[in-house]
Amino acid sequence: MPQFKKTLSLESTIDQLNQVEGLIDELHESVHLPKSVYGNVLVAVTEAFLNAYNHGNAEDHSKRIFLDISIDDSQVNIMVSDEGNGFNYKQLPDPSSEENIEKVSGRGLFIIKNLSDELKFEREGATLVMTFQITSKDIVVA
Repeated sequence: MPQFKKTLSLESTIDQLNQVEGLIDELHESVHLPKSVYGNVLVAVTEAFLNAYNHGNAEDHSKRIFLDISIDDSQVNIMVSDEGNGFNYKQLPDPSSEENIEKVSGRGLFIIKNLSDELKFEREGATLVMTFQITSKDIVVA
C-alpha cells in the first residue's frame, strides 16, 4: 500500500514548475525522506518536467504534462508524461564526451539517469518512469 500517492495534470507552461516543486515539497513533508533522496528527486523531477515542456510538448501551451508520484516501503516511483511524439532514447549522446562537452543541451536525461536508481522510457520516450530506492527505516510518515 503506497504511503503517498498523488497525480497532477499540468498546463504545459514554465509557470507550472512551481506546482512540481510544491508537489515534491509535499512529498517530503508527508513522508520524511532522507535529504539525499529528497534532493535527487527534486532535481530529477524538475529536469523531467523541463524536458517534457521544452522537447516533448515543444512549449505548446495547449498540451498537458502529467506527473504521478507514489511511495512505498522500498521506493519512490515517479512518472512524467507529455503529449509529444517521444524521441529515440536508445541513441542519446553522452554529454560528457569530448565532442558534446560544450553543447548547452542534452544534459537533462544524463542528470536524471545519474540521480535515479532506475530510469525507464515508455510510449516511445514520451513517458519517463524514475525509481529511487529507499528502505522503510529511511522514511517517517508524518
